[in-house]
Amino acid sequence: MNLHRLLDARRAAGKPVRVALIGAGKFGSMFLSQVPHTPGLEVPVIVDLDPQRAKDACRTVGWEEARIAATTFTAVPDKAMSGNIEVIVEATGNPAVGIKHARAAIAAGRHIVMVNVEADVLAGPLLAEEARQAGVVYSLAYGDQPALTSEMVDWARATGFCVVAAGKGTKYLPAYHDVTPEGVWQHYGLTAGEAQSAGMNPQMFNSFLDGTKSAIEMAAIANAAGLDVPTDGLLFPPCGVDDLPHVMRPREAGGVLEKSGVVEVVSSLERDGRPVFRDLRWGVFVVLEAPNDYAADCFKQYGLKTDVSGRYAAMYKPYHLIGLELNISILSAALRHEPTGQPHGFRGDVAAVAKRNLRAGEMLDGEGGYTVWGKLMPAAASLKAGALPIGLAHRVKLKNDVARGAVVRWVDVEVDAGNETIKTRRAMEAAFVLAPEGR
Repeated sequence: MNLHRLLDARRAAGKPVRVALIGAGKFGSMFLSQVPHTPGLEVPVIVDLDPQRAKDACRTVGWEEARIAATTFTAVPDKAMSGNIEVIVEATGNPAVGIKHARAAIAAGRHIVMVNVEADVLAGPLLAEEARQAGVVYSLAYGDQPALTSEMVDWARATGFCVVAAGKGTKYLPAYHDVTPEGVWQHYGLTAGEAQSAGMNPQMFNSFLDGTKSAIEMAAIANAAGLDVPTDGLLFPPCGVDDLPHVMRPREAGGVLEKSGVVEVVSSLERDGRPVFRDLRWGVFVVLEAPNDYAADCFKQYGLKTDVSGRYAAMYKPYHLIGLELNISILSAALRHEPTGQPHGFRGDVAAVAKRNLRAGEMLDGEGGYTVWGKLMPAAASLKAGALPIGLAHRVKLKNDVARGAVVRWVDVEVDAGNETIKTRRAMEAAFVLAPEGR
């Protein structure tokens, strides 16, 4: 609760927090919209594949021409690592590129805020450890659901509660796993023309719909918060905020969870497509258990929604504002030397699963595409099965047929063992799993 005061002190001392942004898409643009309204925070360098697009984005979000003229717009990532930059924000969404940028930032002695959760799930535990060894901060991005959920888990544990479940809400039906970019817009109530005119990327939006993004975000939370992953993947139970303590408790207590201490996602739709009452589509939650009768009595006295026993209660945040809230991560890293969540282990992984019967010779097209969706798995189970991580299912050719609903394995694809992203992933597995199997 002191970040603004600390930033104001830096401003008064003439030492603003200087940030380089890599990737000026939607998340990056939302962050940029707040910069002119945050005295003491400066973004002198913006890196994007299309520098002119990045410059146009700054105009769109309200930057004055003088600020734009004073900013370096470039397609060269090395420009972000030089000068007196303190914090690098990686917001490209490309796992391989994100890993490369994170390592370059760490080598240059810069803090790294990883908006790129795809890269974090692929190799984040290793990157975070490398950052710790280098004395810099590797952080999840505040405003995105993994960091917000990790914060709620930390709050619950720091106040003495057992965390039963933590996660987020989303719009989900089982049929969504098979949706492709061609059919995505009908599920958002849009026509293809409307989406195109708004500059919306169908594959990116489909990665949210088909369950891949939920799996990625829950893996990030599991790895950062030390929570377990459901044995057979996410359940996506329909559940509103009032029913969180009832639904999100262990089966032995009457809920849907296989055990306590797991990540999960609740759906804003009933299985027949009807909307859930008081849904949590845009928010995050933590379900906690009272350690004693006195605490349970306090739940009731202070109006918390509980299950019938009064022992399980929930706290939730109904919305997340992604890039509009990113300053919290940046300032926490620069001014407190603390992350807003970071992986400390490898508990959750996301495997590529076939959306349809795939044939040898086909090319996989990654998250939200026509060929695969991402399923959350316990990391040990993923490695034992030899599952191909969703973050590596981009532009790789199948060697074997894969049936619809089956996990794509490393042995099913042509792999370039010399690829730096693959080498980093293998190094992460070796560092965080004692006996990796399935190779």
